[in-house]
Amino acid sequence: MQSQNRFLLASVANAATTANALRPVSRTGRLSLPAFAAAMIPSELPVQHGVGQGLLALLAARGGGAKGWRGGLGVALNFASAAGLAQVFRVAGRSGDVLEATLTEELGADYRSRIEEPFSPKPDVPLTRRRILAPDLRTRRRYRTTRDIAYGDAGRRNRLDVWRRSDLPDDARAPVLFQVHGGAWVMGQKENQGEPLMGHLAERGWVCVAANYRLSPRATWPDHIVDVKRALVWVKNNIAAHGGDPDFVVITGGSAGGHLCSLAALSSGTADFQPGFEDADTSVAAAVPFYGVYDFTNRHGTSRADIVPFLERRVFKSALVDDRARWAQASPISHVSADAPPFFVLHGTNDSLVPVEQARTFVDELRKASDRPVAYAELPLAQHAFDVFASVRTHHTVHAIERFLAVVRSEHGGPTPAEAVTATA
Repeated sequence: MQSQNRFLLASVANAATTANALRPVSRTGRLSLPAFAAAMIPSELPVQHGVGQGLLALLAARGGGAKGWRGGLGVALNFASAAGLAQVFRVAGRSGDVLEATLTEELGADYRSRIEEPFSPKPDVPLTRRRILAPDLRTRRRYRTTRDIAYGDAGRRNRLDVWRRSDLPDDARAPVLFQVHGGAWVMGQKENQGEPLMGHLAERGWVCVAANYRLSPRATWPDHIVDVKRALVWVKNNIAAHGGDPDFVVITGGSAGGHLCSLAALSSGTADFQPGFEDADTSVAAAVPFYGVYDFTNRHGTSRADIVPFLERRVFKSALVDDRARWAQASPISHVSADAPPFFVLHGTNDSLVPVEQARTFVDELRKASDRPVAYAELPLAQHAFDVFASVRTHHTVHAIERFLAVVRSEHGGPTPAEAVTATA
């Protein structure tokens, strides 16, 4: 009886975890954080998670756990869980079609033909069984060539890393990607976030930069965006020495990093965000925010209600009702204009931390104001922070981003790369 109860309990846990990956228990409120945490691995690594579930079930079934009606119910639950994970995997595999439809809709069916040859992406890397089962985890070791460069005077919170191929010529004038990490403005670091994208683009001949910035509660808004802007100035002034093109810098980031990269892209020259370096050029050629926060004032009713007390206590240290102008200025949606650079916005339908509705509203407002491309991909079953893993969905995503940026690069003009490098990933 004890073994049967153990097996049934393990089977219920397996099925519940898979069900939460298919449809989160909650996308708002107190249960949303555990829903996100429980869904991260099964959502992005369903094959590996399925193997883990199978091993757990086998261990729990020892001693006759799979016998009797409890055992039969447990077996059924495990089969249902396996079927659910197979569905997660199938949907993730179709992300490439979703992303290609996004680019075709926004850029036109002929968008690939508009990519000039020096900037044309290499063919997409085949998604082999080996890549699915054993994602490459060595990108940082392979491409991070310089680390912990100081761009400000805030110690380790003002440090950045440079990623590039070791054989990239110093005069390559390669396109540059600037990565802003997430962490709810109170945690996070330049390592571990955005690495699949940086590794992919570095292999394709890009130079990538990942930076820390000051965090709350020690830091108070707008310290965070000031640091991002200051790091951008460092990139503009110094990246040529690392083989990058200071005239073509793209910014990206996820969650709080999605907020900061969007705000930076839309607020070039805003004096309040550039104290002491108001005249510095902080413009970017394009922005690629992942699952970002775009409005702190909830003007369209798409924000989480519980984010306001958190921001009041930890980040702004002021009440929204008393300081609405500063909160509005901190919202990317307040800065949309005809001068906005091209955007590629990405969000998951299952996001349990930042409502996908906020991304939809931001994209709608940006498209109304901007004359430049605004691509929006809403990825089915994707959770918050999905791109942390080198998963099937992330594989398709980084290739789509590369194609989008190749179009932007081709139409941006500028120098031709001094020497091509052979890409393998």
